[in-house]
Amino acid sequence: MAQYVREVMTPGVAAVRPDASLVEAAQLMRSQDIGDVLVADGDRLIGVVTDRDIALRAVADGFDPLTVNAQSVCTPDPVCVGPDDEVSTAVGLMRRHAVRRLPVVEGGRPLGVVSIGDLAEAQDPHSVLADISRAAPESPDGLR
Repeated sequence: MAQYVREVMTPGVAAVRPDASLVEAAQLMRSQDIGDVLVADGDRLIGVVTDRDIALRAVADGFDPLTVNAQSVCTPDPVCVGPDDEVSTAVGLMRRHAVRRLPVVEGGRPLGVVSIGDLAEAQDPHSVLADISRAAPESPDGLR
């Protein structure tokens, strides 16, 4: 069983600049098949924007996703973990803060993300959540 975040995290950073449009953020999410991107200014993490943030904080209020920037709808100063933190620390933070994803940061620099699905796969690979996390996503036309 994995003990440290570095063993279960998804390495690499999908990030947009603070001034990137929500369309740019959504296109990156689509191309990477992910539900969130980090908002970063160089190596400095500013926040996290999710597909839900785009839908509820911008589109649902009638804002134009071409003109609204990622920083304006992101969750600023997100709760983070380090790669050498124990998996139990990540689980505790997710529970305490009711989040599904945590940026993994070292020395202020984002290295990746650990998700509730990553933890499920590592801790209980036979769970329903682990199965869902491993499943191939549906294509836009509804086919796998």
